[in-house]
Amino acid sequence: MRNFGLPFFFFLLVLAIAIALACGSGTAPINASGILKSITISPATADAQNYSDGQVPFIATGYYSTPPSPVTPLTAIWGACYQDSPSGGVSVGTKGLAQCAAGSVGTYTVWAYAPSGQTVCPAFVNACGGGGCQVTGTAQLTCP
Repeated sequence: MRNFGLPFFFFLLVLAIAIALACGSGTAPINASGILKSITISPATADAQNYSDGQVPFIATGYYSTPPSPVTPLTAIWGACYQDSPSGGVSVGTKGLAQCAAGSVGTYTVWAYAPSGQTVCPAFVNACGGGGCQVTGTAQLTCP
């Protein structure tokens, strides 16, 4: 078998990288240069009993100071609170899929937060959705 050597190997490596980049990553758009000003979550209110298996798909949208804006879906940290306290009554996955825990009753706040991109931030941090250099959006989930 013939040995093509190092130049051929690098050619194949560059070709493979070019093909991978041309195909795209399939991820959501990002805004690496702007300041995140606000986040909205949709739906703004939801009742878990109206969704298949009680799983509610929340989607975060980020509004930035520069284009591209808005960014949907926004990559964010997700969680839930009950009456402004952390709670295990609702679980929220990394992509915003929320579900009430067995026996949970009431209206929970589902939140998503992301870094603002600012370099000077207030020191305040809230256990139910961030603070400091983070921007938070909220929605309401009613558990039966």
